[in-house]
Amino acid sequence: METAEDITADTFLTAAQTWAYKGIPENPVAWLYFVAKNKAKNYLQRDLVFESKVTDELKRSFSETYETEIDLSPQNINDSQLQMMFAICHPSIPPEAQVGLSLRILCGFGIEEIADAFLSNKETINKRLFRAKEKLREGNVKIEFPDVSEIDERLTSVLTTIYLLFNEGYYSVSQNNIIRKDLCYEAMRLCTMLVENKLTGKPEVNALLALMCLQASRFDARIDKNGELVLYDDQDTSLWDPELISKGAYYLYCAASGNRISKYHIQATIAYWNTQKADTKEKWETILQLYNQLLQIEYSPVAALNRTYALSKAAGKEAAIIEAEKLNLITNHFYYALLGELYIGIDNEMARQHFQAALSLARTQPNKQAMQKKIDSLIHI
Repeated sequence: METAEDITADTFLTAAQTWAYKGIPENPVAWLYFVAKNKAKNYLQRDLVFESKVTDELKRSFSETYETEIDLSPQNINDSQLQMMFAICHPSIPPEAQVGLSLRILCGFGIEEIADAFLSNKETINKRLFRAKEKLREGNVKIEFPDVSEIDERLTSVLTTIYLLFNEGYYSVSQNNIIRKDLCYEAMRLCTMLVENKLTGKPEVNALLALMCLQASRFDARIDKNGELVLYDDQDTSLWDPELISKGAYYLYCAASGNRISKYHIQATIAYWNTQKADTKEKWETILQLYNQLLQIEYSPVAALNRTYALSKAAGKEAAIIEAEKLNLITNHFYYALLGELYIGIDNEMARQHFQAALSLARTQPNKQAMQKKIDSLIHI
């Protein structure tokens, strides 16, 4: 992995130096592949043991290696990335290391970018990735597709990694951004490769891609021109992306096979209903029942919190406040932000206190500004 990273970095350095004088070539991608290929061959040749110390059998083996053309076709590149994805997402390394390695090796992120994504520092990330690579070495994990009998089990880790990567971008708390679109789109790219491969294009994979497309369709409406979070009720639905909504619906349809409903199926269905502009009781009752089903499959505080919002739309704010306060998520600024919304018009002083708590816990400047606006607006009510 380190050698590949060095060759890649050297290739881009060569490009920066050459293109500055000669201009960008007609086909930059082909140029980069050609230079990287030659650098890889040169590295392998320089790494040969002196001819006098190599047996005839080894000589023939090396000779055959160098005579074989490196296959850089799009199909082979995709297959190689999928094989690397399964290697990186090996159960022997922890989930945060899987995401970190995916960002570094599959998505081309720098150490600083990964540190920002995890609200960490370069030294910690370097150590984490080093330990993960050592685990893969010690376990002799091969860069290849697992046996067909093992794909389903290993696919669970792969999908979890992609899901975490997307969430890291969708609920970003780094770089003072609420959304890191680059992380989200990389997750969607990796999932698309899984969908398009006959060994991995399973219903739950289609469901995860559907979920990400439907969530991404509301990117532009979730953030205002000042970079502040826009709550669902206040979003400009004309900014929702109809193409991504259509893609999400298509992949959700493709996921409707087999005899198992995964958490991605339910979340994607919720996301689909959230792209329906009509604000009807039927819509929110359906979403509420979906959240009930999701929490039975896999409980999470975020899903429970989102359920209380659906409950407020289906059964009223008072019922939602009772359920929300039971969660007691006192370290989560979204918890207080939701309670603030629910208390508006019922007890505005309580609403202000909750928005104040949300402000104190918010970790990005845009979120802080959004909470301050809510507090200021209560003065005029």
